[in-house]
Amino acid sequence: MFYLLHGDDEFSSREALRRLRQQGDFGYNQDLYHGDETELATIVATCSTLPFLSEGRLVIVEGLPRKRRSSSSTAQEREAASVSAESDQGAGTATREGAEERKRTRARKGSKKAGAASRADFEQGLASLVPVMPASTTLILLVDEALEARHPLVEAARRHGQEIKSMLPKGAALERWIEERSAQLKVRITHEAVTLLANFIGSQTRMLANELEKLATYVGEGGTIDVPQVRALSAQVQETRIFELTDALAQRRQKQALDILHSLLTEGQPPLLLLGFMLSQVRTLLLAKELTQKGLRAAEIAATLGIAPFIAERAVQQARQFSLTQLEFIYRQLVETDAALKRSRLSPEVAFDLVLMHFFTTPARP
Repeated sequence: MFYLLHGDDEFSSREALRRLRQQGDFGYNQDLYHGDETELATIVATCSTLPFLSEGRLVIVEGLPRKRRSSSSTAQEREAASVSAESDQGAGTATREGAEERKRTRARKGSKKAGAASRADFEQGLASLVPVMPASTTLILLVDEALEARHPLVEAARRHGQEIKSMLPKGAALERWIEERSAQLKVRITHEAVTLLANFIGSQTRMLANELEKLATYVGEGGTIDVPQVRALSAQVQETRIFELTDALAQRRQKQALDILHSLLTEGQPPLLLLGFMLSQVRTLLLAKELTQKGLRAAEIAATLGIAPFIAERAVQQARQFSLTQLEFIYRQLVETDAALKRSRLSPEVAFDLVLMHFFTTPARP
């Protein structure tokens, strides 16, 4: 049996994989390969081997080989050119015979690399394997991208197996996903809470699942998740509201910034936790500002800082509204406020009001 799991919703694909692994009796006949690291012949040999002391064999292949930018012949030509240049430069110390030998050696190495299957060959070879596999073999291919309908692996799955396509939900589909996930956890969720989670977390299904599981544990089986629980317990919602606060600061909207801040405090957010979120956000903006000035793009910044791409993109946009000096000043003020709160020198409301007052009395971004 062949299962093709593909699409940009990595979380749902992984959940489907987990369910499939539990369906058969595979015993010790389970193999995991990475498409970008394993030769096609190895996968074919494993899939063609009958199971030992169990009813079936499970073979999981994660990902496909990377697309190559150049052909093998071009690579060999570059190797040959490199050796020729090396030979010319070292004419005084190396013989022509030695240079020719190095050329032949490198050409042989290049031919070995050229022998590796390209992505297209790998895909076609895997698709050709599916109809001739033993009935005892279950092959699962996991691809974190959406494949086209005419792709050979999609056609193989539709003819000889099953295609499971998981795409990130959006709009009404996202709200249905949240409601269905809540029902699976045996809790109810109000429409307002669904909208809040959808607006603040978006299509990040893994993140949504984690938040819903936490909320379901809090309200208990048969309970109802409502807006107050989401605002109080969802760290992602809290962090996103900090983003809104930063937006208000960047746009010099003093009243909105004060309203958001006082709203968070009124809802019972612990001042030190709230301050920690603000410090983390300003620190991210500082780093994003510095990395942007060094020429890095949002995707590169996300990889460098270890944050989600959408957070990096938003941080880059917000950082444009501040000067580096201004961000450093805000950060120092937050650190001083943190120390004052821990020493009980100021009430939370007064402490945060002072932070915003200092901010709005400093010059705007030059």
